[in-house]
Amino acid sequence: MNKYLRQLFTAVVALFVILGLSSTIIMAVRANALNNDPRNARSLYHQLGAYRGAILASDGTVMAKSEPVNDAFKYLRTYSNGPLYAPVTGFFSINQTADRGLEASRSMLLNGEADSLIWQRAKAMLTGATNQGASIETSIDPKLQQVAYDQLGTRDGAAVAIEVSTGRILAMVSTPSYDPNKLATHDTKAASQAYSELSAGQNSPLINRATSQLYPPGSTFKTIVASAALETGEYQTDTKIPAGSSYTLPGTATQLPNDEAQADGINGQISLQEAVAWSSNTAFAQLGVKLGASKVSDMATKLGFGSTITIDGTESTGTPMTATASTFPSDPTDDKLALASIGQGDTTATPLQMAMVAQAIANNGKLMQPTLVDRVRAADLTVLSQTKPQTMANAFNKDSADKLTTMMESVVTEANPQLAIDGTKVAAKTGTAQIGTDNSAIDGWVIGFAPADDPQIAVAVLVHNTDVYGSLAAGPIMRAMMQEALQQ
Repeated sequence: MNKYLRQLFTAVVALFVILGLSSTIIMAVRANALNNDPRNARSLYHQLGAYRGAILASDGTVMAKSEPVNDAFKYLRTYSNGPLYAPVTGFFSINQTADRGLEASRSMLLNGEADSLIWQRAKAMLTGATNQGASIETSIDPKLQQVAYDQLGTRDGAAVAIEVSTGRILAMVSTPSYDPNKLATHDTKAASQAYSELSAGQNSPLINRATSQLYPPGSTFKTIVASAALETGEYQTDTKIPAGSSYTLPGTATQLPNDEAQADGINGQISLQEAVAWSSNTAFAQLGVKLGASKVSDMATKLGFGSTITIDGTESTGTPMTATASTFPSDPTDDKLALASIGQGDTTATPLQMAMVAQAIANNGKLMQPTLVDRVRAADLTVLSQTKPQTMANAFNKDSADKLTTMMESVVTEANPQLAIDGTKVAAKTGTAQIGTDNSAIDGWVIGFAPADDPQIAVAVLVHNTDVYGSLAAGPIMRAMMQEALQQ
């Protein structure tokens, strides 16, 4: 009898162990996967039925909030001026997982499930109150965001503004944009149809062109080649370098010309400053080859090329918001190095990356970590976290930065006076990258900062698939953004 009891006891214990293990696997190991499974209706109701925290601009303007509604989901996510802020907020949808913007990068905080909100959850449970998510206070300046958005208009492009000393993102615009309210609707059929329409094609408005799209940066990349040259100690602003009206790419019969006669120099020579001012292709192609791929690549790497850049969030707060890694070719042949050195060929960059280049030059060579969130507050207004400025790299020294600033000022004073702002010194570099079949179209660029003698704001603007130079397509947008920022 005892034998059978022992066997029964052993079987019962084994069953309890199996039950414990399976419960542990379901509740801990597979919890996230099960919660994120679109077939999990209970999880869906739980998420949509939670009071999600607000997303705010730097002046308190509400970009996204949860509104109580009389349906099974209890709350509806709404976006004020949705298309304006969509690249920042992303979307929260009934049938699509939040996978971009702050809705994704701070999802656990917004829905109140983050570990840092455990006491708030406990308090809500004890009092019977509704558990509320944290609010996210961003660095976005609504007026600056609006100016950039209005200036880009119906064009395909992006604009980014960064506070020079801190790396705070003041504006991040991508056009064409979309209205997150169409995806947040509780009408599942309408939400699905909206997502299908918005996500179709390579030119989807869901793509944040400021962070997730790579473009040839054109002549804006010449600032990186110039910084590499200055850091060798062998070049000054007045150092003469080879130029000429045309340059034959090494090992080929391909001729590389200049767009302006002033970029040719005199007797095949031009000063480094004049080469920047007049954007001499022949000078910078030869300078890149002379420096060698290693020096140019090393400088690009110091400035952020080759690495995915985290803008906001961690795995513990949601899905981090990142910028696609900008690229410079690895071990290129001299002909490809020549093209890469003028921002063509295999060199590609995001608008955020090029805004960071301008920020580093303006900040004495110190590249700051770009950030989008200033602070996070619990529902009782307690500050849960506050972002502090962080240095990503000391890309080059102050002397090089000062010389680059002088050269970039001459881009405005000599070659592009239409970019000048009365009473303010502006440093800039324009770019015109040839794209498309037979180089039939243009990506127009400009990067810059102001005031040049006391930098406050760094800007990058891209207008994709245009038919005019970057100075004409992107230049006026940068100027308008700077004027707005400096008059505040």
